[in-house]
Amino acid sequence: MAKTKRGERAALQRALDEIAQEMHETDGWGMPPEDEALSRVDLHQFGIAVAFPGEGVVASAGDAQVPFSIQSISKILSLELAHEAIGDALWKRVGREPSGNPFDTVIDLEQYKGYPRNPLVNAGALVVIDLLVSKYGSDEAAHAVRSFVEKHLDGDKVTFSDEVIESSRQGGDQNTALMHIARHFGNFDNEPAKVMLPYVLQCAMELSCHQLARLGLFLIPPEPPKPDDADQRRIKRARRILSLMLTCGMYDGSGEFAYRTGLPAKSGVGGGILAVVPGTASIGVWSPGLDEAGNSRLGVMALERLSDRMNWSVFANRGPV
Repeated sequence: MAKTKRGERAALQRALDEIAQEMHETDGWGMPPEDEALSRVDLHQFGIAVAFPGEGVVASAGDAQVPFSIQSISKILSLELAHEAIGDALWKRVGREPSGNPFDTVIDLEQYKGYPRNPLVNAGALVVIDLLVSKYGSDEAAHAVRSFVEKHLDGDKVTFSDEVIESSRQGGDQNTALMHIARHFGNFDNEPAKVMLPYVLQCAMELSCHQLARLGLFLIPPEPPKPDDADQRRIKRARRILSLMLTCGMYDGSGEFAYRTGLPAKSGVGGGILAVVPGTASIGVWSPGLDEAGNSRLGVMALERLSDRMNWSVFANRGPV
């Protein structure tokens, strides 16, 4: 991809500044998360950052440097690692269909006999990590996502929220139930406690919008003139993960979000959203107040406005940025 021009960067910065101002003037910041640790975060915060391949973050606004718990955004990271490790055998253990039910539902898992609907609901993410634990062991799997993130952030040290870790451990009964149900149907290999550790740690990872936007660039891999087999596999994984983000990445609000923004995205109940303009840009946005689907209320609004102003919907007939 060609580097952005100075005028294009200026236009993007103006759009982000305007959107940040509009968000701070809103009447409704959303609802606090149900998690005890996350609910103590000040809702009146908003940040956004945009990164481009080969350039990193080129524009940001608001509280873009404030770290937050990425929560379920981490699911796409463990999915990338598992898919890289075992290839398409992954899909024998987890599906690729939207759920339409809450992300932590046990109903789907029972209905489909231990086969999660997709890897971005809790049941699917736990099965993905079960695969990583089987391949690497619990301790190494617990640090695999952290190592992946630090590699893609050029060595930035990643921190974890101790409060979120403790809160997740105390409130993990439903996730434990999901693992036992999957195990009952023969789709879970390890003791739930060995899988819970890496799951909790990846959800408690803290990143800023700046870091999240930079991290998301792994989903825009370069396409060399003569890609080798490893290049082709990396490009194929990115395309598949983006397709799942578009259809399943925003909980049971995924269809509405795709309608409003036309962007693949993954949210977390910490208020963060990673969105990608395929082949063009990665966007990190954060505001901790949630909507009814468990997505950042202002984050969704901001991404809709940014997509409209920059003509970034994947369904748009657009030229260069």
